[in-house]
Amino acid sequence: MAFSSQQSLTTLRFMQKAFLALCMAASLSACAPVLIGGVAGGAFVVTDRRTPGAQLEDAAITVKANGEVKSVLGDRGNVSVSSYNRRVLVTGEVNTEQEKKNVIAAISRVENVQLVVDELAVYIPSALSTRAKDSLTTTRVKANLFDAKDLTASAFRVITERGTVYLMGIVTQREADRATDLASRTPGVTKVVQVLEVISEAELLRLAPPPANPAPKK
Repeated sequence: MAFSSQQSLTTLRFMQKAFLALCMAASLSACAPVLIGGVAGGAFVVTDRRTPGAQLEDAAITVKANGEVKSVLGDRGNVSVSSYNRRVLVTGEVNTEQEKKNVIAAISRVENVQLVVDELAVYIPSALSTRAKDSLTTTRVKANLFDAKDLTASAFRVITERGTVYLMGIVTQREADRATDLASRTPGVTKVVQVLEVISEAELLRLAPPPANPAPKK
């Protein structure tokens, strides 16, 4: 079926808004570089090692999981949920072991969740000063990953909780080891935990997007 120019314009605008909403809804602090150009140029380039379907599912998982946490705890505790390629990292603090079990069970039942990594602590909620330090540590780790010429920084999501840095993403073993080493040597980091999906170099090549301007065939 042929589409009119007006239909194409409407579709492109919808795609732009949908992806921006995805990033905001999922709080993608380590979202891969995005270039969304003007409609006239027709640019819509997104770099992410997840499939578009997985990106959308991660956004939905995050929203639903946070809703489940709210249902279980109300205003008690301090729980953070991060989803990457359907792997869900749960960090923060709750008041009792039973609350912890209830939170993890509720998140595990969310549609499309494949794995829940339970890093909840039964402890008093962290102070605002501690959370501010964690935010600074996250920024420092991201900067170190960005400065490393042998890494694709956008392949990693970085979460810090009480000085412990969690690394999420789809990476090779070399990238995992390199990023872990860099993070461990960052000021403010007491421990590094890998919540990574490790793939082979061959798999990475298959995931790599084609060049923007491929060479013409001879």
